[in-house]
Amino acid sequence: MHISLDDFGTGYSSLSYLQRIPFDKIKIDQSFIENVADNEVSLAIVQAVITVAKARNVITVAEGVETEQQRELLRMLGCSEMQGYLFSRPVPVQDLFQFFPTRAQRAAGPASAA
Repeated sequence: MHISLDDFGTGYSSLSYLQRIPFDKIKIDQSFIENVADNEVSLAIVQAVITVAKARNVITVAEGVETEQQRELLRMLGCSEMQGYLFSRPVPVQDLFQFFPTRAQRAAGPASAA
């Protein structure tokens, strides 16, 4: 079983949870990501969360990534994973499979995936 701490930094989330509960993944709330490129406080918070996660060998997920500037900055900070409209809008489950190659495409290799 894996445990993710969702929307870290808002609501009832607390730094003490990082000491008491063995999380596998910390999802940084989109309210910090939204202004990460323009707001020094948001940047400092995101950087601190990523640093703590790295020290604990925990995956970080940035929620709400919408711009290339955010993506690049988060990549440079060492964020493990990202999600948001930059990558895809929410899709119905029946449309999800279009994002994955078919068995025939995987068997044929990279040349046929185009």
